[in-house]
Amino acid sequence: MSLTCAEILTSALAILDEFGLADLSMRRIATALGVQPGALYWHFDNKQSLLAALAGEVLGTLPEPGDLRGGGIAIWAGELRDRLLAHRDGAELVSAVLAMRLLDPSPVDILANALMRAGLPPTDAGAGSALVVHFVLGHSLDRQGYAQSAQLGAAGPPGPDPDEAFAYAVALLEVGLRTAFGDQGSLRQ
Repeated sequence: MSLTCAEILTSALAILDEFGLADLSMRRIATALGVQPGALYWHFDNKQSLLAALAGEVLGTLPEPGDLRGGGIAIWAGELRDRLLAHRDGAELVSAVLAMRLLDPSPVDILANALMRAGLPPTDAGAGSALVVHFVLGHSLDRQGYAQSAQLGAAGPPGPDPDEAFAYAVALLEVGLRTAFGDQGSLRQ
């Protein structure tokens, strides 16, 4: 039997969903597949490259946002959040891979490219995109961390409705970006 990248990623995703990122090891993936850990290195140079591919699986083919002046950023941010929350520690995984600069294309690049095509200067588009993506990642990390703490009985009261808080915060970010569209120069002076 010849091992494929797809089989490795399927096994890794199953382990991520069941045990979390802290327990996702090359040895555990290999054991689940019935192979030696060295067999994984025929497909992935190191664990970081496997994590990058796994983050790509979690995000899937993330589309560019639609109408940027008519709610497209909020819809896109919600789609990103849903993909992160669909897998245990999905936000932590994607955050780690983004920090390593191994995700191509990254959500930051996808949104920045759309913002530049809509007329924002590259500096503003990059900063605005990073702001939105990092907010979504932080929100998702918070949601996943709270859910895990609650499962262990170690969480306090849930606080405000997370979906309402998310929608309101993204609306604030969207208003700020729409304001930037009206400025013909860079927001950085």
